[in-house]
Amino acid sequence: MESNGTHETYEPMTLPAFDEAAKKVKEVTLETKLIPSQLLSDRYSCQVFLKPENMQNTGAYKVRGAYYKISTMSDEERQRGLITASAGNHAQGVAFAAKRYGVKATIVMPTTTPLIKVDRTRSYGAEVVLAGDLYDEAYAKALELAEERGLTFVHPFNDLDVATGQASIAMEIIQELPLVDMIVVPIGGGGLVSGISTLAKALNPRIKVVGVEPAGAACMKASLEAGHVVALPKASTIADGTAVLEPGDKIFPYVQENVDEVVTVRDREVIDAFLDVVETHKMIVEASGLLSVAALKHLDVEGKKVVCVLSGGNMDILTMSTVVQHGLIQRDRIFTVSVLLPDRPGELVKVAESIASCGGNVVRLEHNQFVNPNRNAAVELRVTVESSGTAHKEQILNGIRGLGLDPQLVQAIL
Repeated sequence: MESNGTHETYEPMTLPAFDEAAKKVKEVTLETKLIPSQLLSDRYSCQVFLKPENMQNTGAYKVRGAYYKISTMSDEERQRGLITASAGNHAQGVAFAAKRYGVKATIVMPTTTPLIKVDRTRSYGAEVVLAGDLYDEAYAKALELAEERGLTFVHPFNDLDVATGQASIAMEIIQELPLVDMIVVPIGGGGLVSGISTLAKALNPRIKVVGVEPAGAACMKASLEAGHVVALPKASTIADGTAVLEPGDKIFPYVQENVDEVVTVRDREVIDAFLDVVETHKMIVEASGLLSVAALKHLDVEGKKVVCVLSGGNMDILTMSTVVQHGLIQRDRIFTVSVLLPDRPGELVKVAESIASCGGNVVRLEHNQFVNPNRNAAVELRVTVESSGTAHKEQILNGIRGLGLDPQLVQAIL
């Protein structure tokens, strides 16, 4: 490793390098103090703390590894210009860090990247190249451009210097909560969890480090079970920031050595976690950043001090809207019911009054007179109702049944 002349030179993933990185990243990071979560602590009979990297500069932890990596480069490597591939958080981290160093950055992003992420990356002065529909295609294009233009490539996760920079999160956690029992970390390619686990074990071997992957993109779990890095044929998850097909081979041995357990969570569990965090802690955390919270129900945490790393908060508004709607439906706080009514004046009012008397709130109403050719026999009323949860929903349905009607639940319409 070459120095830029401002600090000593260390091999990556060692205590001196971790210490150096923790000091270095303070030049560009915000202080993300641990947030106690009374809701999660009560639910799981432990002490849960959130590490809110969603509040970090660029909205994610990625700036840590990017900035430290650039600091380890020679002046010649930096002045050639930097290039990387990313669909969001790493892109902004590299662009931000490059701007601080006064060097040019080129970011290759998939053509499917939301426009707001493209614009934010450009706002840091980076050149954005759109190529391919998937990260792997953008990555291939980035390597091609690096060769053509002589640029220095900064890998999103398969780089020991990058992982060393990410490990500054563990340093901060242990300094603030020395008696932490468990750190729960999202996994995409493995850079974050390899850094955090290696430093945590070096400082205190009794700290348990758990990695969490989306069930639809569990490349690290598959690799650990195989004993070597394997590639998934496909990835399908709402946690797009961790939808990685193959973990990094350079960081994989550190994960094997230092990560105690890797668990997977389903998309619906991530959606539940989104509602918990946004309603209780008033924070927007992207799906990948919520993997740690969603995993708590699968872990033995009773009586322990547990830190969940919220790795990022860069969620576009349309995705956020969809996640909120699905979350409300999952929790029975929004539901749609269909009832068949005689086509007589006052029948609709009876249903509305019944819902109101039970404390339900009508969100949408559709009255279809053409569901049956015999309108005197039946017309269909579909009502979307807001409730406080499953028990309240059943109370509302029982109220409608009390009118002699047979309410049927259908796909909620929002």
